[in-house]
Amino acid sequence: MAEAGNMLGILGRKTLLFQGDVSSALNETKAKVAGASFLIIGGAGSIGQQVARQIFALGPRRLHVIDLSENNLVELVRDLRSSIGYISGDFKTLALDVGSTECEAFLREQAPYDYVLNLSAMKHVRSEKDPYSLMRMIRVNILNTESTLAYAIQAKSRKYFAVSSDKAVNPANAMGATKRVMELCLLRASRDIQVSTARFANVAFSDGSLLHGFHQRLAKRQPISAPRDVLRYFMTGQEAGHLCVLSSLLGNNRELFFPKPSKELALTDFPGIAVRFLESKGYAPHPCATEEEARGRAEELISQRKWPCYFFTSDTEGEKSAEEMFSQAEDLDMNRFLDIGVSRHQELKDSSSVEEFLKAVRRFLDAGTWDKGDLAEILLRAVPEFRHKAAGRTLDDRM
Repeated sequence: MAEAGNMLGILGRKTLLFQGDVSSALNETKAKVAGASFLIIGGAGSIGQQVARQIFALGPRRLHVIDLSENNLVELVRDLRSSIGYISGDFKTLALDVGSTECEAFLREQAPYDYVLNLSAMKHVRSEKDPYSLMRMIRVNILNTESTLAYAIQAKSRKYFAVSSDKAVNPANAMGATKRVMELCLLRASRDIQVSTARFANVAFSDGSLLHGFHQRLAKRQPISAPRDVLRYFMTGQEAGHLCVLSSLLGNNRELFFPKPSKELALTDFPGIAVRFLESKGYAPHPCATEEEARGRAEELISQRKWPCYFFTSDTEGEKSAEEMFSQAEDLDMNRFLDIGVSRHQELKDSSSVEEFLKAVRRFLDAGTWDKGDLAEILLRAVPEFRHKAAGRTLDDRM
């Protein structure tokens, strides 16, 4: 708890979210997990590990976890064995890629799962910088959702859950647009299977995040760099795991769970977090005017217990100044839970835009050639509210 308290302090918060909701729903979630079987896809990522840990602790009859990262799966097993221990149910981890021959063979040989939870995602805005990474993002965020949805429908699974993002609301980048298409795919499938999802904020210090980069920069004695004018909601990994588990177990068909913005979960700027992070490590932040100054003075400043920081005005593609959890047009239930809002959606009656998008993507893949303009155009047709923020430079052009 001390570590959690330290992280909350760095985020400018005092208490963990969802504790009351988790406690109130504990008997119901235990009853749903007991005797049930779970497949978690992407279960070795920062959020996936939290979801796997929480389901494991509730004692499922069967829990299988699939992920591309062999190393992270090893750490997941070590973590569970070293903390919770063992369960009477069948627990397996497999380093498999969705859509691969090996993964398809494994799923064919398994009894159907009651719950299929898809936590896999390409989450970085920077991955839209070239047409190849962008197509990979579409494959992971959308095509893999489609294929695993088809598997869950064929297997007559009780529920399918996939994780979305606050970036799916009025998206300013292709990552958010792919997540919005994913949401539409869920609504299209909701006539054949119960579906639910969750949108949430940046997961603080998760692998690859800017805050995780703060730890890396400290370990490597390098400057910290962050935009000064970008506001984000931040959650802990444990909180993100709780939101996903509650949505997958308690969400009704076509419901989307999100953390209620509040005094405890408010939009926060990166420099404030950077300052509190450095102070927690015993360093005084030292603002620098340029990247060159920050790099050039690193050793000098660090030897004085000062840390070089470069805080800049955002000028990279796809960055919204502030993220949103929901749109004003959505049907919201803000009273069912203490810290969770619920967005209730209708079945997607006209799925022609989604079908046209999927057909176009497959044409590009069959042809073996496409460009960013092609992909941006079909995303815009599928998500008319997509307003890409062009800037001429990407996050990879920044320190």
